Amino acid sequence: MKASEEAIAFLSSIGEFLSKCVFSDSLVTVSESGRDLGNFTVTVEFARKGRQPCMLLHAQSQGAIDESPCGTTLEVLEEHHHEYVKLEGHSLDKKCHMVQHNGQMVINKITTVGEVKGINSLHFRIKSVSYPLPVLRGHVTEGSNLLLMRLIALRKKVPDVTFISLDQGLHIIHSTFVSDCQLEVGGETVEVFGVERIVRSAENPTTWQSYFLVDGHLAGRAQVGSPVTTRLLHLPSQLEEGNHSPTWKTPLIWEKDMQMHSNFLDRKEELKEDHALYLRENPEISALISDFLHFLLLRKPDDVFQFARDYFLPFAAHSHPEPPSKQPLGHITRA
Repeated sequence: MKASEEAIAFLSSIGEFLSKCVFSDSLVTVSESGRDLGNFTVTVEFARKGRQPCMLLHAQSQGAIDESPCGTTLEVLEEHHHEYVKLEGHSLDKKCHMVQHNGQMVINKITTVGEVKGINSLHFRIKSVSYPLPVLRGHVTEGSNLLLMRLIALRKKVPDVTFISLDQGLHIIHSTFVSDCQLEVGGETVEVFGVERIVRSAENPTTWQSYFLVDGHLAGRAQVGSPVTTRLLHLPSQLEEGNHSPTWKTPLIWEKDMQMHSNFLDRKEELKEDHALYLRENPEISALISDFLHFLLLRKPDDVFQFARDYFLPFAAHSHPEPPSKQPLGHITRA
């Protein structure tokens, strides 16, 4: 199966609009009776993979169905997809990892099923496939699909194109989008932009419906036929007039900010390279430090700071001579 040429052209044209998609969504998961079952969050950030700029999407759902914990975690820098259900005495765990390597898209999927008693009672199914990258032109991953629907909602236009995706068996399948229009949020019917994604798998065809507010925030999400839906409880109220970007702010933790952490790692590598170059150009530094450590270990002084001061004092450009008694004995000078 192949994506349509219109789909490939569409994906090639969206780069300039992606900056409008960098924000977070937070919804609750409810049953048909309205019972709160858990939560669903999506965050999108700018990031880097090595020196290549890219986008990081992280989606996570957590909750319980019939008192059984379940959840999904999806990260797309490479793609990591983790689903789990923990029933009483039993568990189901699915992990899928997708990464580009040597011109191939390599996909590894591990399914773990068994009783929660010990490693011997668990059963593992491992499936690995790879596709040449040209074969996956127009491919939309699960994580990229969330970003793509957010972009479609902001543009208020569903492209009449056919993409390709991978089904549960890691087979290439077609997927398309159509539009819808209204949703009830917090007891109030609001105008939304609905996007329906149809995954045309021969084994397990599925349809997902997602609804977006005017500012692009996700208002609701459901799989057709499922008794569980995800939706907003209340409409966000803190929107600047004439600006569809949300004004709420969250504390900045740079270690968890992918772009800032990536910049930190890049700067760290630059400093390491700069320091290594300086040491290579000045080999006497290594000799000086080696001598200092040699005498430090021989003397084992109680006050290491004073010992270091006395040792390096003669190297100071404008030092005053100290009494001989304070100079370390056995000082070695290398030319």
